[in-house]
Amino acid sequence: MIPLTVPRHKSRSHTGMPALRRLIREIGVAERIPPHLFYIPLILQWLWLSLRYGSLSLPTVANPLVEVGGLWGESKQAYLDMVSGEARRWLARYATLTRGEGGAAPDAARAGDLVRAQGLRFPLVAKPDIGWQGYGVRTIASESELRAYVAGFPQGATLMLQEMIGWDAEAGVFYVRQPGAASGKVISLTLRYYPHVVGDGASTVRELIHAQKRAAWKAGWHLGRRKGHGGVPTTSLDRIPETGECVRLSFIGSIRVGSLYRDADEKITPKLTERFDAISRSIPEFYYGRYDVRFAALERLQQGEDFRIIEINGAGSEPISAWDPEMTLGQVYARLLRQQRLLFEIGARNRARGWKPANPYTVLRAAWRQTRLIQRYPPSC
Repeated sequence: MIPLTVPRHKSRSHTGMPALRRLIREIGVAERIPPHLFYIPLILQWLWLSLRYGSLSLPTVANPLVEVGGLWGESKQAYLDMVSGEARRWLARYATLTRGEGGAAPDAARAGDLVRAQGLRFPLVAKPDIGWQGYGVRTIASESELRAYVAGFPQGATLMLQEMIGWDAEAGVFYVRQPGAASGKVISLTLRYYPHVVGDGASTVRELIHAQKRAAWKAGWHLGRRKGHGGVPTTSLDRIPETGECVRLSFIGSIRVGSLYRDADEKITPKLTERFDAISRSIPEFYYGRYDVRFAALERLQQGEDFRIIEINGAGSEPISAWDPEMTLGQVYARLLRQQRLLFEIGARNRARGWKPANPYTVLRAAWRQTRLIQRYPPSC
């Protein structure tokens, strides 16, 4: 695994991103609410919309060519494979491998051959083809680490090997298009700041984690005490960073491990929208979803340049700007409820075009499969 404690320029915490100012709230109200309580309003609206539109699973035809529309359990490869033509230049290169029943050694050998055949180089990123919130996602620095990752991956499941994009900056670009419309639009842009602490020249990384509020909130993940995540290596935890040095605590940029999401809707430009509309229209029957991208600098992303798509998410994705800690609870629910209504509206239009929603049992089966797989993946980092 690549070391996470990489020194950055002292005046900037995340290269290519706007400098982080002091937040009014470091942890949002919405983030503190237990999920089983937080989602009650969304569940109630879902049931109301189901009655209104006459279908509990109507969103499964928001993107009708993807399994259950991308609500749960969809293949990452399926989305990426459907990007066509010139638009494929914006994808991070990838390859996939399905674990066989013949043991880890043959699969590890196949993985190494696949890396060489596809022209991938170490370090690279290994991730599950069916995943959620970064579970099972790891950096792989060598062929020996690749063999270990493959050996720990569930038999019969598919993993993805993806090129490591050398830019720190990361964002979620949320796109929608009404069926029948000539073009769509980017309706949300969210900057994702990886979990980090800033050195004071005297404290170890471990001490900084406990001392800095947002890091302390997720200390169990960073210290490797939570199942499913490896945490910061012990050698790095005992290091004393220089004053002002930004120390990355996790490779994955998930809310699960305390990544900081910042609403950047005001940074959406016509060129950004034009670029992602062209990419989205290259995907057959794609109308609703979020692109997770890495980019060189925000100014270049706004021009629709110097970025790579690392994942595409469908009907189950949400505008992650809702997790900006400075948003009020009312603003959070307003965004999420609006997006849910839009999801049903797109599904209704596609149903009118002849697409048939999946039955609820199929949706539950996809969700159950995803949940079971997540429990068996190697720890993320």
